[in-house]
Amino acid sequence: MTRKALRIAFIHPDLGIGGAERLVVDAALGLQASGHSVNIYTSHHDPSHCFEETRDGTLSVSYVKPPFPRSIKGKFHILFAHARQLHLTATLLWPFGPSYDVFFVDQLSTCIPFIRNLLGTRVVFYCHFPDKLLAHGEFVEGNLVRRRTSLLKRIYRFPMDWLEEITTGQADIILANSNFTARVFRSYMSSIATLPRVVYPGINFTAYESAVDLGDPDITSITSDQPTLLSLNRFEKKKNAALAIESFGALKSRRDSSKLRLVLAGGYDPRLEDNMMTLAGLIDVAKASSLTFNIVTPSSSKITVPPFNCTRTNPDILFLLNFTTAQRTALLTAKSTLCLLYTPANEHFGIGPVEAMFCGIPVLACNSGGPTESIVDSPLDERTGWLRQPDKEVWAAALEEIMALSLDEREALAERARSRARQTFGMQAMARGIEDALFEAVALGPVGISTLWWLVIGFVFAFVVAQLFPIERSL
Repeated sequence: MTRKALRIAFIHPDLGIGGAERLVVDAALGLQASGHSVNIYTSHHDPSHCFEETRDGTLSVSYVKPPFPRSIKGKFHILFAHARQLHLTATLLWPFGPSYDVFFVDQLSTCIPFIRNLLGTRVVFYCHFPDKLLAHGEFVEGNLVRRRTSLLKRIYRFPMDWLEEITTGQADIILANSNFTARVFRSYMSSIATLPRVVYPGINFTAYESAVDLGDPDITSITSDQPTLLSLNRFEKKKNAALAIESFGALKSRRDSSKLRLVLAGGYDPRLEDNMMTLAGLIDVAKASSLTFNIVTPSSSKITVPPFNCTRTNPDILFLLNFTTAQRTALLTAKSTLCLLYTPANEHFGIGPVEAMFCGIPVLACNSGGPTESIVDSPLDERTGWLRQPDKEVWAAALEEIMALSLDEREALAERARSRARQTFGMQAMARGIEDALFEAVALGPVGISTLWWLVIGFVFAFVVAQLFPIERSL
């Protein structure tokens, strides 16, 4: 049976460069290719720091600039994130605005009850990982280990965590990016009766099959005949890219690897203190290991990189900030690229390993979280990658195994990896999963409005409006 095309609105907080943003872009592209009308709403969109499809007209993006900062002196991120999304949502509530059949919301759930109860529209929520768990601790061997925090921080986080759980529970359908995330969600969002179903992030494989202009200065600045180890991650501390540098240093101390180089590529936003501190910290790790380095950015990038004492020719490590799609493709498809090092532990899913598998590159990742679902680490005739505990010596040993693969073994592994990536993590598979959820949400019919939610919404909305349009009072 042919289903009618839907009018779909995406709400995403920051349309920059990262795995979550790549998922949103690819999901929108997949739905658009299926004949649906898609518009993305966001509170931040910088043409010099985004994926090409969001700035070249391929996708319709509505950027609503908020009056709130991202933080104050690096604090209150989540509070301002809620405020920014409420401001974005308010623009969708004005009369005579565009109407949609269904909303697709990810990362931040604050807007969900407003959309359902004021617009009467169904909502599908895509859960990357509960924010309250990111804020309170980290997973060690599958268990949440809570960080020590001050009483003031716990008091601040309590209403934020409550708001996340209560608004997420308002979604009509909840999706998760991996079985790992779904298990965590069930354990730590116990008040929510709706169980998330898993829709794996998908890859737009055509982006890796298009020809790369090897004469492009942006490409020549990063490509090399040197055997290359590659790491693709945002420059955030939690991504643990230091493990890649330390493992690379340990490998070079084990064998004559003078020609080997490491490329660390990822999204970098100078507005974010975490990004700046992470880059500086990684450079310190490189210096401590007596490794030379250089920093490059695409010609289209307008960011200012702090001055570092770089080595301009044949460095051991190349830091690539805000890579373009062409640069990513060139690195992943280069014959000189030997392995992708995926360093985050307990990553919720991890798009990088799937990208590498499709390009036939062996992957070395931590043995936890989403990569355990995407990578097959078993006897050589089934293997698509290596899963190891995050220890530099263990990783160095695994890298030696990878570098020792014969040409036949490498080609067989590449074929298995490509097949698995296509069958399980293709963009079409993701688009079908999301499309089914959107149709299912629409089929639920009109939203029944709760009196309690009208009171809560009225109070919160009045508060936000009061902050945006303060009333002058005379004494």
